Amino acid sequence: MTIDWKKEVAARKEDFLTDLISLLKIDSVRDDSQATDDAPVGPGPKKALEAFLALGERDGFITKNVDSLAGHIEYGDGDETLGVLAHVDVVPVGTGWETDPFDPVIKEGRIYARGSSDDKGPGMAAYYALKIIKELDLPVSKRIRFIIGTDEESGWMCMDRYFEVEEKPDFGFSPDAEFPIINGEKGILTEYINTQGTTEGGKNTLISFDAGLRENMVPQDATVIFKSEEAEKFEKDFYDFIETAPVTGTVSVEANQVTIEVNGKAAHAMEPRGGVNAATYLAVFLNRYSFGGDAKAFLEMTAEFFHDDSRAEKLGLNHVDEVMGDLTMNPGVFTFTPKDGGMIALNFRFPKGVSVESIEIELDKKLSHYGVTLGRGKEQLPHYVPAEDPLVQTLLNVYAKQTGLEAHEQTIGGGTYGRLFERGVAYGAMFPDSVDTMHQANEFMAIDDLMNAMSIYAEAIYELIK
Repeated sequence: MTIDWKKEVAARKEDFLTDLISLLKIDSVRDDSQATDDAPVGPGPKKALEAFLALGERDGFITKNVDSLAGHIEYGDGDETLGVLAHVDVVPVGTGWETDPFDPVIKEGRIYARGSSDDKGPGMAAYYALKIIKELDLPVSKRIRFIIGTDEESGWMCMDRYFEVEEKPDFGFSPDAEFPIINGEKGILTEYINTQGTTEGGKNTLISFDAGLRENMVPQDATVIFKSEEAEKFEKDFYDFIETAPVTGTVSVEANQVTIEVNGKAAHAMEPRGGVNAATYLAVFLNRYSFGGDAKAFLEMTAEFFHDDSRAEKLGLNHVDEVMGDLTMNPGVFTFTPKDGGMIALNFRFPKGVSVESIEIELDKKLSHYGVTLGRGKEQLPHYVPAEDPLVQTLLNVYAKQTGLEAHEQTIGGGTYGRLFERGVAYGAMFPDSVDTMHQANEFMAIDDLMNAMSIYAEAIYELIK
């Protein structure tokens, strides 16, 4: 049987866009302030999960909601199960948007909205691929579960709970990265660097320092408030500073209190070089002046060890693996007040050859003289599926067939649901020439990319379950 996958995709384009726009309109940022037993990560992710499952019910699939944290849409029968895992939660919006991030806009062949590329757009493309297989009534010998999570951008509470009560598929992929395939994912570790809150001993007194929305995002905005004996001089000094720095910002002075806001560029933490860290640039500026106590330590170590050093060379942590690439570090969240002290969240993506313990040993060695304490947060070990695995080979072959492009294995610093399975990978939906706007302002996905991804997903899923 010969199937024209692109023709089948084209016939469903308008329906696909209607369903995608409906999903993109839901603000599904995790919100712990509104979390309840019935909405463990807030009402937005729950609403998005229910909306997706409703599509499955509409289209005649078997569906299940697991505690409003995760769910699945199921099709087919067999002794083996293919899992396709997507997520409906999104990172916080941040600043710099030219349109409403939850009112999708289509212009110049792109759909703009938070989640359009990460991961509602690709997830919907993969769902429609399964829908095509069902509507064509193609024979299948395996079961497929399209699994939906609501907490991928934070703690993965969704998958923890789902696999407590549901069986794990035998193999699978997540449409949450790029083509031709991601069969290797670096380990992920967040380390919290904590200081006390003393401020005495300097000419300037730090009142607050705040930057970053999530540890897996480069901080786009940073704000500091401090008191100074010479407040007026900071206005000229700061504007002179940003003339040669890749940031913008403002200064306001009221009596002896100075407020500075810095604007950089957000990016995904898996490659911090794609962004401009507003927090570290602000610390570099402030570190030229006299601050005391833990405030001084907070600013100094940020400027000296965390600024413009995505490979953590100053910490002695730079490491490159031949297959998995560089260790990267993203200083993602910063807070300081005299009452609560200081906290810096460092998000590491590390290849084989590096351990969590080795990272902590070097951090302690380099930063202990600042009087800091370390706290270990989220950690995941590196994941790799060999290129010769039949899953990898099938996915690469379909990609090469449909695009005519070279199909090869690759590793990323991002963490996808693919790492949940021993034989799990990430697969699309970005192409080699796609513009990556994940975790950035004005996030978008090219509609043609979504259509082409849907066609690849449909053939790949069918090849894996027929």
